[in-house]
Amino acid sequence: MAKVKLFDSRVIKKFLEITSAISAGLSLVVLFVDIPSNLKIFFGWTFLAALIISYLLLWLWSSNLNRININVEGSEVTIKTGDIFDQPGFKAIAFNEYFDTAVDNQMISDASLNGVFINNYLDIPVAGLDSYIDRYDFSRDEILGEEVGRVSGKRRRYKIGTICVYKDFLLTAFSRFDANNRASLTMPEYLDFLITFWDKVNNVYAQKSVSAPIFGSGITRIKGHKNISDEDLLKIMLWTFRISEMRFKYPAKLTIVIHEDKIDKINLLDIKSAKNGV
Repeated sequence: MAKVKLFDSRVIKKFLEITSAISAGLSLVVLFVDIPSNLKIFFGWTFLAALIISYLLLWLWSSNLNRININVEGSEVTIKTGDIFDQPGFKAIAFNEYFDTAVDNQMISDASLNGVFINNYLDIPVAGLDSYIDRYDFSRDEILGEEVGRVSGKRRRYKIGTICVYKDFLLTAFSRFDANNRASLTMPEYLDFLITFWDKVNNVYAQKSVSAPIFGSGITRIKGHKNISDEDLLKIMLWTFRISEMRFKYPAKLTIVIHEDKIDKINLLDIKSAKNGV
């Protein structure tokens, strides 16, 4: 199903801008070129058919956008489909609030971005990453304490939004885990994560570009919002980025990478047309 209506006002506006330029050019041409009277009807119908085809092509392009660039309060933001691991600069990887690393399809799914990072892109043994995180220089307020009653996984719990920089990766404490090790967040916690995350990125990005997924677009459950769409999550990310103090200085930029399986559910024309993407 098309994400953009056939007669969407934004498509019509863009089409009129294009046809205005074409009409102005044709007007200049006919001033100097005399079209035989017996061909005027033919050229008229040909021009009309070309306009219809052009409109349909513009509509198809608008409905199948897979990359846009927007400016959010002076920062360049690219939203596109792709593989986050192919992006330059820092790549944000969401962990749970314990920075667990066991990819066993119970604690961490091997199909999640977290699992793919650990299984395919981690260049040291998992035990080495655990040791690195344990020694990392977190601030005092980022460590919330030890969960001594936790049966499996790590016990040290971190404030959501906390970032651990490992080479070109920003490992961030994103989801809370319940007693059954299921990832979940409330909407206030999700907003708190994003605000904290942007603030932490501002402290560590060192004028390098940063790429992030749509946080929450996966197995993490947002309580009370089980039907929230990836497009809504993307708009929330952009809104929190706009109201945060995080600003990328050129040539650094923010890239939000959308999995190709999810782009059909996201109307990038909507985001492109809106001020600051929201």
